[in-house]
Amino acid sequence: MAIYELRTYQVTVGKMKDAVEAYSKKGWPALQKGGFDKKLVGYFISDTGPLHQIVHLWKFDDDADRRNHWNNLFANDDFMSFASELRPLLLSQQNQLLNAAPWGLHP
Repeated sequence: MAIYELRTYQVTVGKMKDAVEAYSKKGWPALQKGGFDKKLVGYFISDTGPLHQIVHLWKFDDDADRRNHWNNLFANDDFMSFASELRPLLLSQQNQLLNAAPWGLHP
């Protein structure tokens, strides 16, 4: 059964513009170039509730697929160059693993 990983990055107030620019210019191109975007369900920016958050949802076949994805991504020089620019803009990161409910749609 597929598992989903919800990652929430809390961006420092006043730094969202810089985070969006880093993702646009380096992060997203690195994900696409390496084929890492294939597991991505979507990226989102909070608009209400907790603000200054970048949220992304990933879908993996199983835990081994998930671990393999992140190990390969973190070994990618283009992505890690982006990550080194993004990290100083973040206050925190929260990762949550989710199982699909036995009803409804599953992206």
